Amino acid sequence: MFYALTLLASVVSLSLWYFLRNKRKLAGAVRMLFFSALGLYVLSMLFSSGSWELKWGVLARDLAWLAVIPAALSLLANRRSAFMLLLGIAALATGFMASKTQFIPESMDELENEWELLLELSEDSDVRVIQKVVDKYDLFLEPAFKMENESDTELDDYYAVEIPEQNESLLREIQDALSNAKGVDWVEDNESVSVAPIESRKLPPVNNKYKINDPDLQNQWAYASLEVNKLYDLLRNDAGKPTKKASIYILDTGVDGQHEDLKSQFFSTKSKYNKDVRGHGTHCAGIAAAVSNNGVGVASLSPDRSYISVTSIKVLSDYGVGNQRGIINGILEAADAGADVISMSLGGRSNASSQRAYTQAVDYARKAGAIVVAAAGNDGGMARDIAPANVPGLITVSAVDTLLDRASFSNSVAGLKMGVAAPGVSIFSTLPGNKYGALSGTSMATPFVAGLVGLLRSFDPDMNTEQAYQILSQTGRTTKRPVETGPLVQPDAALFFLLENR
Repeated sequence: MFYALTLLASVVSLSLWYFLRNKRKLAGAVRMLFFSALGLYVLSMLFSSGSWELKWGVLARDLAWLAVIPAALSLLANRRSAFMLLLGIAALATGFMASKTQFIPESMDELENEWELLLELSEDSDVRVIQKVVDKYDLFLEPAFKMENESDTELDDYYAVEIPEQNESLLREIQDALSNAKGVDWVEDNESVSVAPIESRKLPPVNNKYKINDPDLQNQWAYASLEVNKLYDLLRNDAGKPTKKASIYILDTGVDGQHEDLKSQFFSTKSKYNKDVRGHGTHCAGIAAAVSNNGVGVASLSPDRSYISVTSIKVLSDYGVGNQRGIINGILEAADAGADVISMSLGGRSNASSQRAYTQAVDYARKAGAIVVAAAGNDGGMARDIAPANVPGLITVSAVDTLLDRASFSNSVAGLKMGVAAPGVSIFSTLPGNKYGALSGTSMATPFVAGLVGLLRSFDPDMNTEQAYQILSQTGRTTKRPVETGPLVQPDAALFFLLENR
């Protein structure tokens, strides 16, 4: 209510200030009223409960409204009756808009940084074993994960724990109390994850020697270092027909499924996943699976639509943030849907010793037949400190620059069992609304590998993660810092090796 009143007062007082600007005393009084209302409005935003990610969106909308309405009404400065009538209408509209504004999402599932803990109960226990702790701290619990084959995993024993705002300062105390309760196997933070692509300039065009007609292929410098011309020739002349069309699942901010360079290779799992406000997921989807040789946009490693298809599971908000629980549910959903490749260009800082739930999710996906690929992260540090990059059982991807050196932002994959590299600087790809642009990050390197693994899987549907990694590693190219990056994948050599050794 306080927020609505302060916004309404700000709009009305600023409009009157414009209207009375030629009457100095009245204008001065109204001006003071406006700044007082604006100050109270700011305080209402600061002290409203809810996520700042939501508040920033509301603030941007309100400031635009505050700019447009008074400016429009100022045009009626010489028409008092019309001004007052429209001011009344604007006030009603402002009040209605403000009354409908929510700083807390309608469902708890939409909260990005809530559900602070993930708790695993022993197989023969139920939530009654922690009832005293729940009652003491007013905790709220619900099953954390959804999957079709509960017998294949222990994730059905996990609960998400929500701590009320008044007890959030007691997080570690609550975690210790839960950990020490009889019947509890494990408690860990529901860690935050995010995407942070680096805006990049488009590099100078390169010679299109690939014998396909995508006009923006000239902007895809990475294809020279990946020797994609050799890959296309192999696919045209010697590879034969694929066994199946492999499915690549992009776990991200969503994907614009109607993009001109994706839609004929895109299939929908849920309509709510088929839009992308931020653009990150669409960019990744284009790298992995843009439709090649269709006369528009960019190309992917697959020269036509015979080899792969792509879809989206939205696990991050429109702001590009999420949490561990959401990512894991995305992995489970993709695995249950029959994904061949799961591509995750996301991550957050994490202690590698606390990846029990992530590890079980990746194991579940592997049992279902999926190969999971994840970004190393953009901290310029170590991927072993980033989840899900540090989770055993998946392929972690670092980024190299145009000189085939580790990109300055890329985390090192040293110490991880399955690390490889792909280009990740100034990568030109699809953006929502039939647009295109260049971004940098290990987020961009990851779908190169996902697209390649999808291509390999189209010829060998039974290939598992270890086999895929061995092919990528043995046929990869040595970079300037091989321990830090892993081998740079070479699509032509990888496919040739697979075909020769089937």
